Amino acid sequence: MNRCTLTLLASAFAFTQLAAAQADHTWLLDNSALTYHMSHPIHEVDATSHATKGIGKCHEGACDFLLATPVKTFDSGDSNRDLHMIQTVRGAQFPMVTVRFHIPESATNSPTFDCDLEINFAGQTAHYHVPFHQEITGNAHHITGTIPANIIDFKIPAPSFLTVPIKNEIPVKVDTTWHQQ
Repeated sequence: MNRCTLTLLASAFAFTQLAAAQADHTWLLDNSALTYHMSHPIHEVDATSHATKGIGKCHEGACDFLLATPVKTFDSGDSNRDLHMIQTVRGAQFPMVTVRFHIPESATNSPTFDCDLEINFAGQTAHYHVPFHQEITGNAHHITGTIPANIIDFKIPAPSFLTVPIKNEIPVKVDTTWHQQ
């Protein structure tokens, strides 16, 4: 081979490697458990949904993620309480909780990363800065963290029990597993 052919082959190889490094790819949510915690002086309640759907799209070193959870899928073990929650957050009018965030692509392989979440719930949008932990096993990315949500941020009137309202804080534990497609 002559020098020109070798240079052309080396350039083609370098271009292929660069294109592969910047290729668009998609992340899909495999499993999820979102659990909110409601606190009242008389009792504590946790309700969990396993019905979240999620997708992430990465392009040119940045990734945009979207998660959506039907409000009616949170289960506290008490159907009356769950129906009251749906009424209180206007679940018929706003049936989904959506979460959007943008991260650098490098965060998809980091053991910890911070996200600025945009959450739309009960017809209102709130923003939270949340640190997440990630454990990677093969192609599975197990991500956990807690969103420090407050009912005031979503303009939800505090439900009361025996005339005493619940606490404003409703932290949401996030436990998800993703894979790159």
